[in-house]
Amino acid sequence: MNYSIETAPLEELHCDCMIVGVYQNQQLSPSALALNNSTSGLINNIVSRGDLSGKNGETVLINAVPGGRIECILLVGLGENKPLSGKDYKKALLAAINSLKKPQIKSIICCLAECEVKDRDWQWKSRHIIEVFNDAVYQFTELKSDKETESKIEKISITAPETEQTLASLGLLQGKAIAEGMLLAKHLGDLPGNLCTPSFLAEQALALGQQYPSVAVKILEEADMTALGMGALLSVSRGSRQPAKFIILDYQCGEKNEQPIVLIGKGLTFDAGGISLKQAPGMDEMKYDMCGGAAVLGTLLAAAQMQLKLNIIGLVPSSENMPDGDANKPGDILTSMSGKTIEILNTDAEGRLLLCDSLTYAERYNPDVVIDLATLTGACLVALGRVPSGLLGNDDALCDDLTSAGETANDSVWRLPLWEEYQEQLKSNFADLANVGGKDAGTITAACFLAKFAEKFRWAHLDIAGTAWRTGQTKGATGRPVPLLSQYLINRAHTDKS
Repeated sequence: MNYSIETAPLEELHCDCMIVGVYQNQQLSPSALALNNSTSGLINNIVSRGDLSGKNGETVLINAVPGGRIECILLVGLGENKPLSGKDYKKALLAAINSLKKPQIKSIICCLAECEVKDRDWQWKSRHIIEVFNDAVYQFTELKSDKETESKIEKISITAPETEQTLASLGLLQGKAIAEGMLLAKHLGDLPGNLCTPSFLAEQALALGQQYPSVAVKILEEADMTALGMGALLSVSRGSRQPAKFIILDYQCGEKNEQPIVLIGKGLTFDAGGISLKQAPGMDEMKYDMCGGAAVLGTLLAAAQMQLKLNIIGLVPSSENMPDGDANKPGDILTSMSGKTIEILNTDAEGRLLLCDSLTYAERYNPDVVIDLATLTGACLVALGRVPSGLLGNDDALCDDLTSAGETANDSVWRLPLWEEYQEQLKSNFADLANVGGKDAGTITAACFLAKFAEKFRWAHLDIAGTAWRTGQTKGATGRPVPLLSQYLINRAHTDKS
């Protein structure tokens, strides 16, 4: 998709479709009013006869427009004539783009950045137009015989006054970068497990490094991990014919000795549960168990495109979890890279085994903060549904920063407690700790397990089991939490240099 900022007067613009907003009580946005005046009251006629009430998310497509400059006009309801919330703005944008996916429309001019959004500027509004539109038109067609997509849209221009061009252009840069990061994360997530293997994921990381010289990429093989003592991670890959890979992405655009931000993403390319085999219904969706790793790749891509003045390390431990004669067994005890021993009570609680060794590995970078993200527990989906990602951590300031970034990015999180009392559930009679804590508070005890390996730095954990992909008729990866992490990095780049 080609995005641009357009500052020319409305009457000079040409396109297949122009998107304008209409408020309740037949109140027109400035662009809608200008179009109405230049089309002899066309929009007023549509609104006055009740075809559009102005309720947020309503749309009406006008196919016959006099003058010849514009083929059609899309009217989008914005609700009451007052500043919108960020979520209502996103709702209006989503309604707009969803209405234009099926018509044979190639070029769009979007005038919705002129809408007032509470506490948000033209940078934010322009950026979200790109993120929402790009997300909505995405279709995975790579493995279909007919690769034609539903949407024919090729070009989207966002109107902005010259006085706001600087902010709108910055929003354009950020929006395109984050949208590209989400696109990469979604594409990798949607690929099937027979194609997107740990080796394939490593190849994509190497390709990212070739495309962006600011990202240095290194791949650790199983022999390297054995030498490091990564017994927890390697125990997961024992049941698979696919060798594990430990992907390291090193982005150094900050000050030379500045402590890095470390992002760790679970890259389990397929999770059958191991010996503790999952039930068949829905197991196909376990190809999405690598969405944390995909999001790390997408976030590093976005950071590189935005040229953020930060030092960032991305770690993606990647494996499969399969049943086999050599796979982990319930009751097995293994030794992690940290030296802590772990009793395996459930082989389907494997993600924390990948992450715990990765957290120990992160110590060598003397990190400022470490953030891990993983489709870790079904319990998180039960507790929070598919709206926010779960957030836990050992540092209030870091968790507050992530919460704030999520609110700005419309990629929300909800913090859960990480109290010492929950650690009791992880006690083992035979090892330093067990890999599961029973049926109660599964999301919290999983984070408690990880906390034992994150005691030497400020750390936060994002459980994205409910937010990394959609199920049912709209099944597919979401690209979350790339917007959240990108916003956190943008905030850090601004704060650290101010």
